[in-house]
Amino acid sequence: KEHILLAKQVGVPAIVVFLNKADQVDDDELLELVELEIQETLTTYEYPGDEIPIITGSALLALESLTENNLENYDKWVQKIYDLMKTVDEYIPLPKRDTEKPFLMAIENVVSITGRGTVATGRVERGMIEVGQTVELVGLKNTKETIITGLEMFQKTLDKSVAGDNVGILLRGIQKEEIQRGMVLAKPASIMPHRHFKAQVYILKKEEGGRHTSFFAGYRPQFYVRTTDVTGHIKTFQADDNTEI
Repeated sequence: KEHILLAKQVGVPAIVVFLNKADQVDDDELLELVELEIQETLTTYEYPGDEIPIITGSALLALESLTENNLENYDKWVQKIYDLMKTVDEYIPLPKRDTEKPFLMAIENVVSITGRGTVATGRVERGMIEVGQTVELVGLKNTKETIITGLEMFQKTLDKSVAGDNVGILLRGIQKEEIQRGMVLAKPASIMPHRHFKAQVYILKKEEGGRHTSFFAGYRPQFYVRTTDVTGHIKTFQADDNTEI
């Protein structure tokens, strides 16, 4: 239940369920009841419970049954993992890669490589980037320009990277102390950092995993934006009927 609620809260659009530890249940009818309960819970959180695939299996027995050459149908429990991945490929739609908009990547981690420089890692959110292009380092500190001198993905050197890629980007002239998780790399002049904003928000109810107590103007929550979290300050509230709270 908690996983489904979390998926709904963060906007996960499609789900495939893997019902683990099936080896510990001898009664098929009990498994069917559990599947029905899962479907009802999915429907409660506005997922199509009757449509979402549910694969039963045992991750532990699949792991213990692994050999160097595991072909399909070789082992009952290993086959369940094949079935799971096949279902994921068929049911989960491929995300659209937003390659037309200006380049943007939130920084997840920063490493310093002796003799080469500073590398920022993360997932390219939109656009594309090539070695030799200029980018801006934006957010948390003063905006800086730098040039990309290298791109790498899964230990392979790239000439360019596009939206959806998880890459390491080698930056010219940037010290490790000047960059941190939560900053973004972007096409020059395409974005601006802001310290104040107005937003329309939905406050989760207690039953939805939200707060148990109320809060008012002056409350200092944590704001989670891409790969960073910062403490903010709420100045005013306004209800849907425009009355100030």
